Amino acid sequence: MAPPRVTLYTDGSALGNPGPGGYGVVLISGPHRKEMSAGFCLTTNNRMELLAVIAGLEALKVPCEVMIYSDSKYVVDAVNKGWLFGWERKTFKGKKNPDLWRQFLAVYRRHHVQLAWIKGHAEIPENERCDRLAMAAANGKDLPEDPGYPE
Repeated sequence: MAPPRVTLYTDGSALGNPGPGGYGVVLISGPHRKEMSAGFCLTTNNRMELLAVIAGLEALKVPCEVMIYSDSKYVVDAVNKGWLFGWERKTFKGKKNPDLWRQFLAVYRRHHVQLAWIKGHAEIPENERCDRLAMAAANGKDLPEDPGYPE
């Protein structure tokens, strides 16, 4: 039996970078759809972009075929250009966000994942929805601390 196919759209935001931040995720599998978001009182845009992908992958209960669309070159290029695996071999020495990259790798390896970069604010409905979710989360009240920031 083939694994479920999931399409995942993600976006992250930080107001001030660093500043209050949030992420938004839209998961789609057949007729099913799930939206998620969360915010933190002090974080960075790159952390939120990466955390959005992690949150989406962690929401999957079984191994899946996952197509991720992100407007983050930081995330997409790190994986697709193989940089991440070199960083891992060097134990992330001198790299930012090692906590999240380790978390990403653990969940990434449970699924068959492809990542594609899409232009942000290009009227792609699901990406625009993720942006709205991320912004609303960043603007939330009584936001918790991002446990990994600052490093």
